[in-house]
Amino acid sequence: MSVRLYFGNLPRDLEHEAFEAIFVEDTDNLVSVKLIADRKTGKCRGFGFVTAKTDEIADALVEKYNGFSIQDTVIKVEKAMPRTEKEESAEPSANSAPNRRAKKGTRRDSAATSVVSETASAAAAPDPRWATDLAKLKEMLAAQATPS
Repeated sequence: MSVRLYFGNLPRDLEHEAFEAIFVEDTDNLVSVKLIADRKTGKCRGFGFVTAKTDEIADALVEKYNGFSIQDTVIKVEKAMPRTEKEESAEPSANSAPNRRAKKGTRRDSAATSVVSETASAAAAPDPRWATDLAKLKEMLAAQATPS
């Protein structure tokens, strides 16, 4: 199973070829090398990813390159978080307010819509913890509203 490694604190003027050249002696153990670049400028955004073939190779690469100096900059290397965990943490929780505005050209998140509908249905039925107090309050209001 392949393992993605995060390479951070890379110099902004680092070129893709120079980043790949660092791993010349490890190319047999790597699946891919990717330097993340800014879409507008094409320059390095300061991080990249290297995919190793096995977990053992990934651990060896972390130990070898963490603290390594590239163009007088000490880099940080660690195992990248799986994409599925990031997507799950990006979903709104039941306690957070749902996104009221969708960006132009995008659909609203179905999870946010379900939170709104659950809240609306919960408002229709009284909370059982307060049901007796609510009944007393209704009686008191009814007594005040009727003329004596």
